[in-house]
Amino acid sequence: MKMRLSPLLALATALTAAPVALAVEGGMQEAGRQLFSHHCTACHSLDSSENAFGPSLFGVVDRPAASVPRFAYSKAMETSGITWSEDNLRKWIADNEALVPGTRMRHVAISDPAEQDYLISFLRSLK
Repeated sequence: MKMRLSPLLALATALTAAPVALAVEGGMQEAGRQLFSHHCTACHSLDSSENAFGPSLFGVVDRPAASVPRFAYSKAMETSGITWSEDNLRKWIADNEALVPGTRMRHVAISDPAEQDYLISFLRSLK
């Protein structure tokens, strides 16, 4: 026998699920903000008009690599042809030298997939 949810029950379920999803995403963003603060702020700005030792990471998700104005990228990065998709960000976070051999950036690799998720969630929120 097939059970159907009443329209009222379906609506109540949807309304309670949305805040939970937002809370989870908000928690991921906060965890990502903390990881960013620990691993990235020494070299990267979150100000769209300000570069630091590295380029600003404001709006980095889905942006073409080596496209921030007024930043001197390595030749390897300029010719990489990559876009900062979530998949490429994950690869970069785990082992940037493997993704773009010859890059000038050095960092401690973040290989934990959950930490990568948190950091990417935070970067995605920067718009």
